Amino acid sequence: MNQTAMIMGLKSLVLICAMLFGVVSMAANQPCSGRKGGIAGCDGETFVCNDGSISASRKSCSRVMGTRNSPSATQRQPLLNADQDCSCGSGGYCTGPRGGVYCLTPSGKKSYKRK
Repeated sequence: MNQTAMIMGLKSLVLICAMLFGVVSMAANQPCSGRKGGIAGCDGETFVCNDGSISASRKSCSRVMGTRNSPSATQRQPLLNADQDCSCGSGGYCTGPRGGVYCLTPSGKKSYKRK
């Protein structure tokens, strides 16, 4: 194999690697990705997913989605009992017996907020 063919092969290999790394970097996880079905909206700084749960993302939903004048999740007071409206997306959260803050998905499961 001559030197020109080797250089062409090396250039092709570098190009293929660059394309593969570009695809991998675009496949990074986003809030509400996978089975959660994407972002339905914001609840303060928290992402509400299409399946009704809340995302564990550390990103600010209002900043990512461009929502303004939405109250911060830290300004909200969690509800103390589950008799009140704790549904995800309603803005109300319940506090569990060990201090965990959660909301209820449409299927009735608890979706906990990150601390």
